[in-house]
Amino acid sequence: MTKMKLGVEEYIDSAHYLPGHESCGIVHGHTYKVEVVLEGEKKPSGMVIDFYDVKQTVRSTLKEYDHCMLNDILEYPSSENLCEHIYNRLSQQLDFPLSVKIWEGHGKWCQLSEID
Repeated sequence: MTKMKLGVEEYIDSAHYLPGHESCGIVHGHTYKVEVVLEGEKKPSGMVIDFYDVKQTVRSTLKEYDHCMLNDILEYPSSENLCEHIYNRLSQQLDFPLSVKIWEGHGKWCQLSEID
């Protein structure tokens, strides 16, 4: 059977600083767009998974990162480390191959994926 991809996106607002970094070493904030894509086979119900269930899982996970200081969660909260942290949390909750893409504002992103 053919695999299908489905995705959701959410937004979080967070502050952080990158210790030792010349321009990002002071506290500043971003509105991050978080894209989560799952891959799976369509079930007899006609869905891979209900969008509602995916949104609830993603929102619940992202709540930890929204309106907070990311340095309280991650020692070095780069986009790469944030993406990896969110990916690891979601992969424990969603039983699908997945991809997580974090946009740090416009034009800058990081992606961790186990799907093509």
